[in-house]
This record gives sequence, structure tokens and C-alpha cells, in this order.
Amino acid sequence: MSSGPAVPFSGAPSSPEPPGPPAGRTAPIGGAEVLTAPEITRALTRIAHEVLERNKGGQQLVLLGIPTRGLPLARRLARKIAEVEPDLDADALVGSLDVTMYRDDLHRQPTRTLGSTDLPPGGVDDQVVVLVDDVLFSGRTIRAALDALNDLGRPRAVQLAVLVDRGHRELPIRADFVGKNLPTSLAERVQVRVAEIDEVDSVRIDGAGLAED
Repeated sequence: MSSGPAVPFSGAPSSPEPPGPPAGRTAPIGGAEVLTAPEITRALTRIAHEVLERNKGGQQLVLLGIPTRGLPLARRLARKIAEVEPDLDADALVGSLDVTMYRDDLHRQPTRTLGSTDLPPGGVDDQVVVLVDDVLFSGRTIRAALDALNDLGRPRAVQLAVLVDRGHRELPIRADFVGKNLPTSLAERVQVRVAEIDEVDSVRIDGAGLAED
């Protein structure tokens, strides 16, 4: 469900967003499940087909997952794309993009765990880069990702794929590919779990507060 390109906007940051669980760790299970494991699989399969259709194949694709949970989602998307186009090497399509040092709230939360940035062998110049994340919320993580990407090369185009779009944007950024649009209140928390990190695939929503961006 393509809805337009990711567009950066430079402006003063608004109120800080409380941090979620540390990388690689999950919050306690609670709330209502809004996506089951089979539904997540179907959503990723659909996104993979939409990416291929929009870009007329996968020959110039690079999928950059935003740690923590965006990276395993990017790897799954790459495998599904390679299933449709067997001449593609799924591993060669995927990289990771750490945005920690590009966040506009770094001065408010200076102690953060740095992730890794790893690009595919061909880099990103003149490629179609698809940023992959688990939840799209305020848009500030994606703004940071665009800044980080700018320091790595000059893609031909940049697109955004997210498993969940929960609304409440603070910047004019929107996803090109969405697994599920999930209306939420600011008092609710969206918890994404992936088997590679959390040993289970699930998306749940509860009233514990904010965590994603």
C-alpha cells in the first residue's frame, strides 16, 4: 500500500519521547495482540511483492534495516524477494543502518547503545534503498536514518517499509509500504516482537505509554 516517499523536514524537536526497552530486550508481555505470527508473515509477503512491483524488479534494491527489530524484518523481506526472483542473492540485498548518533534527542538521552552500520558489497550509490523498521510513530527515527544515509552515499531513490504505522507523526514523513495501519492513542504502546530476538512473532498494543518512533 504505497502512500508516497519518505520526506525529511528540518525543524525544532518537540517534547522528548520516553525510551523503550534496551536493544535486544523486550518489555513484559501485555495488552491485546493485533498481529499474530501468520499475519506478520502475510504482511511481509505482501510488502515484498509491492516493493518488487513498484521498482520493476529487485536488481537495484538495497534493504537497510534499522536496528533493533528493523534488521531481522529487512532480512525476511530480502528472502521473500529472492523467492520471487531466484537470481537475486538475499544476503547481498541487506544491510543495517544505525541512526543513534543522528537522533535529534541525543542531548536529552546521551547514553545509548551504538548499533552497527553494514552496507551490502555494492554500497548505496545509484541504488533504490528501502529503509525497514518495525514501527513508524513520530518520524524522528526515519529523519535520523535519512541523515545517516546521506553520509554513506547517494541513492537513486529512498523508500520506507514498516510493519506497523501507528500514526501521531511529528514530521512530514510517511511510509511507502505498510504491513498494518494501527490507530492508537498517545497513551498506548505498540510492542513488536520478532522471533530472531524475542523468540516469538507478535504485535501487541497496551496502555503502558510511548516507546516507538
